[in-house]
This record gives sequence, structure tokens and C-alpha cells, in this order.
Amino acid sequence: MEFIPYNSRLIYHKSPFGAVSEGTQVTLRIVLPVSFGCTGASLIIESDGGEKTVCPMEWEKPEGTAEEWWKVSFTAGEQGLYWYRFSLENENGESLITKSYGGTGRISPDGGSFQLTVYSEDFETPDWIKGSVIYQIFPDRFNFSGKYKNGVPPERVMRSDWGGKPMWQPDSQGRISQYDYFGGDLEGIEQKLDYLSSLGVGCIYLNPIFEAHSNHRYDTADYEKIDMLLGDENDFESLCKSAEKRGIKIILDGVFSHTGADSRYFNRENRYSGVGAYNSPDSPYYDWYKFKEYPDEYESWWGVDILPEISEENDGYIEYMAGENGILRKWLRLGAGGWRLDVADELPDKFLDALRIAVKSEKSDAYILGEVWEDASNKVSYGDRRRYLQGAQLDSVMNYPFADLLIGFAIGGVAEGFNDRVAEICENYPKPAVDCLMNHIGTHDTCRVLNRLGTGGGYYSDHLNRYSGGLTGHEKAEGKKLLKMISMMQFTLPGVPCIYYGDEAGTDGGEDPFNRGCYPWGKEDTELTEHYKALGRLRKEHAVFKDGEFVPVSAMLGCVAYERTGRGERIMTVANRNSHPITYILPEDGYEAVMGGGVNGRELYLDENTAAIIIKKA
Repeated sequence: MEFIPYNSRLIYHKSPFGAVSEGTQVTLRIVLPVSFGCTGASLIIESDGGEKTVCPMEWEKPEGTAEEWWKVSFTAGEQGLYWYRFSLENENGESLITKSYGGTGRISPDGGSFQLTVYSEDFETPDWIKGSVIYQIFPDRFNFSGKYKNGVPPERVMRSDWGGKPMWQPDSQGRISQYDYFGGDLEGIEQKLDYLSSLGVGCIYLNPIFEAHSNHRYDTADYEKIDMLLGDENDFESLCKSAEKRGIKIILDGVFSHTGADSRYFNRENRYSGVGAYNSPDSPYYDWYKFKEYPDEYESWWGVDILPEISEENDGYIEYMAGENGILRKWLRLGAGGWRLDVADELPDKFLDALRIAVKSEKSDAYILGEVWEDASNKVSYGDRRRYLQGAQLDSVMNYPFADLLIGFAIGGVAEGFNDRVAEICENYPKPAVDCLMNHIGTHDTCRVLNRLGTGGGYYSDHLNRYSGGLTGHEKAEGKKLLKMISMMQFTLPGVPCIYYGDEAGTDGGEDPFNRGCYPWGKEDTELTEHYKALGRLRKEHAVFKDGEFVPVSAMLGCVAYERTGRGERIMTVANRNSHPITYILPEDGYEAVMGGGVNGRELYLDENTAAIIIKKA
């Protein structure tokens, strides 16, 4: 067995665990074989900017007759990323302890450095979101209030067949010239708040609601108006107030990296009476955009010319968004509880810094959530190391690493490495950000999770062809079983689980736009819905899910087990992805099943492709 001299995830090797705030005293220990003959040891710390510091370590004590401990303590400097390793000396010269796998190190010059995230001592995140449940709604498809809408633009295709297959009619270049609408609106959402409350929901995340000329509304036409098919400011205020009475807050989707070409700001289609950037260089919005050759050549989001890109560092644009009477504050004043930032990794630091100041000044407990698909603690975007989670920008992010883990485990059945990846995020992210991660397993950007699981990942997408769904009865049953399993994991991992509307009702659907079908009111899979309601109650009843520590137990042979500990509670989740039942041997007696499985002494019985949540009795 290989000797491990350092493991950053064990408290006697590194205290405190994980990311630390500025000014925190950090203690590191390495354990060496006496036979190595160490005569001196040092900690080498390098800042992300390349500044190197060497801290001598002191011999601390022997461990039995075969091992000895070396120790160093230091005070964490200013916020940022730091990378460290250890240097050793003996009669043979100098050696290094470098990162091997997970949090472990080995005596080798070939490994990487360990990451230390230092965040602002003032970094706080909203307490209300922790331990809660998020519910994501694509507004046009959740619920239609029945309220007639006047003045609908003639190019909008209005549907009267709620639950019909969404329209997909691209031209030969893949362009969409018409969008269909089913009529879901803000009043319709308000009508269903009691249902959402029964799921344990404490936060509703709405896909864009501002005026736009597509059904997804990521091509904003006017940040100051709600799209007329969804309602108006009065409807929004009413929704927010009704939600607050049930302990639910509403967060809005902020699309700030681009607008629509068909907007009051760009006005390529001359829909608006004002002068847009496309109409004249004298437009008040001209400097917002990045023209290469005026007016028809301009930078656009991922080359899509209907989405002209914004110069987010433009002072006028920042003032419009983050000023005293800007867009961010306007909607918070009307009742919003925060913002989800579309493509946050495409927003520059200058904009994000100003955004946080504006949002937190207006409403200190507002939730700022960013769309970042990778490890947000060390992401490099456009050549720069980003500082999303160091205290001056985002509260947290959409947790795609966990989503990939859960779906990968369900499809492939490989348990090895699962707990390590969870622990890596917990180690790299500040604890305030971990506790309010948005843990989704499906969104408006991905194939419906039921389809992904039921087909074993066998879905596809390209520019012109989209997988629309079409599960067989067998595939739907398999997908449902796996969904129940990973949702139990999703609801017990660090962070906040997010339900994509309709997933809890068994909604089918392939790639965009088929993943954005109507909620199946009256046709729900009630067994699945009751399963989600039970998970919501579990989170409300157990405070450990608010900020409890993640403790890996085992991950091997198709089975994952971990505990959440804290606030006087210990709750374990065990998932069996094998195609046969297993008996899992618990670490000790005294557990009681609260959902799934069956406990007898130290034995936990799990059927194939199922999970259990068990609690350690006091």
C-alpha cells in the first residue's frame, strides 16, 4: 500500500478544511516515515500571480516508532487562489510532496499543486435559500391562467392545445422565424403556489420574463417591461407577494451579455419608434454594441446575429443596469428575491462587481446565482482567472459538476470517484457558496432527465435535427426508477436541489425545444410527484441539510454512500446502481430508514437501482 504523507481533506493534515477567509490561521501537517530520514521540510506557496513564499516547517512529534509529524501554521493572505506543495530534505537531497489523486499527496516531483481558495472575510450568502428547494419554471409552459391577452404580435403562433408537442420548424440554415406560445403566464404561476409549497419549494427561478420576440425570451427586447403574454408589473408584484406569504422567493433570469437584434436598444427590425444602435451611430445605445463594420457586421453571441453582443464594461450600460434607478434595483423593488445570471462566465469582472454592489445595496439578502458549467473556483475565462466566488461577485453557481456526476452514475453505474468529486467542490468552494449551490439534474438547456436516464444517454442533438423524446413504456419505467434514485442523492448532497418544472410529474421531452413542453396538469405521474413531496418534507424536517458537512463513506462496485453531519444530526444516503439487490454493511449500529431500503442492525437492504436515506438515532 502506497504511503500517503498528506491528505488535504483530513483535518489533522489541514485545518480548517477547504477554502478559508482572509486572515484565517491555517495549520498543515505532513506525516513521514522515520526511515525517510527527513532533516528539514518547507511549505511552498505560490499565488495565482506567481509570487512564491517559502515557510519552514517544524518537527512536531513522533507517531509510534515508524512515523513522524511536521507542522506549519500561517495566516491566509488577501483573497485569491493559492497553490502549495511541500519540500523535503534528507541525505539524498531535496524531494517534493505533490498532489496525486483527490486530496492526497505523494513524494514525487511529477504531481500537481494543492489549491487553497481564500475568500473575503465579509463574504456572506442568503440564509433563506439554504436547506430549501428551488423550482425552475419556463414561464410559457407552466400554467395558463385563462386570462385573455390583447395585442399579441401577429408573428407569434398561439397554441390552444396545452400539452401539444412544441413547434420546431428551422429553415435550411437552422434559423427559427416563428415561435409558438402556449400561454403560460405569471398569474398562472400564482395559481399554483400551494402546489409548489407542497414540494417544499422556497425559491422559484423564472426563465426570462422581459419583453422579447421568442418564447424562450433570451433575446431581450426591453428590460423595463414584462412580456405582454406573461402579464404586467402588477401581476409580478402580486406573484411575489403571494409567494412571500408561503415562504417562497422569486429570482429572475438576467440576460446581460447580449440583447435581441429586435429590441428597443438595437432595433434592427424597426419595430420600435426610438433610435436603436442599428439605426444610427447617434443612438444612445450605440456604444453598448461591438460593431466591426457598421451597421451589418457586429459581434454577436456565439455568432448568432439575432443576439448582438453587449460591451458590458461600457459605463453607460453599467449605469443602466446597476445604477441607483437601474434595471437590477427596479425589479428587486417590485419584489424579486435575486438574480440568476445567464452565461456568467461571459460577463467581465467590472460588470459583476458593480452588479453585486447594486443588488446587495438594494436587498442585502438577495440571491445572486451564476451560470458556470465548470469548477467556478478556478475557471479561466477569456484568458483571465475568474473570482466569482471570492466574495465580491456571485453568491453561488449552477452546479453542473454534481449534475454530471449524478447522471453519469445513473447511466454508467460507476461509483468510484463519485465522493471524491463532491469533496473536491466542497474543498475548492467557500462554504457560504457551497451551502447555496443550485443542484440541478435538468434545465431548459438539457434533454429532459427522464429521457436521458431512460435511454441510457442515447439522445442526440445537432443544428437541424432535435431528439423530441418518444420513450417506450419500458424506457420510461427504467428512467423513472433511476430518477427516484438520483433525486434522493440530489436532495441530500451539499447545496440546494432544483426541480425543473414537470420533472417531478414524469414529463417526457428531448432536446430544445422539446424539453420545454407544457406541465401535464391532470396527467401527472402521481407516484413520482409524491416521491418529490416526501423529499421536500425531509429537507424541511432536518436542519442538517442547511449547512451540514459532507462526509464520504464509500464509493465502489456500483454503490455510493455518504453522510451529512451537523446540528446534532447524522443522515446517510446509500445508492445501489447494480442490477441486483445488495446488503450494505453500515459502519455501526443505530441507523433507522426514513426513505427507501430496510435496516436490520448493521445491515441495509437495497433493491436494484434504488437508494435509501437513513438517520443515526440519538
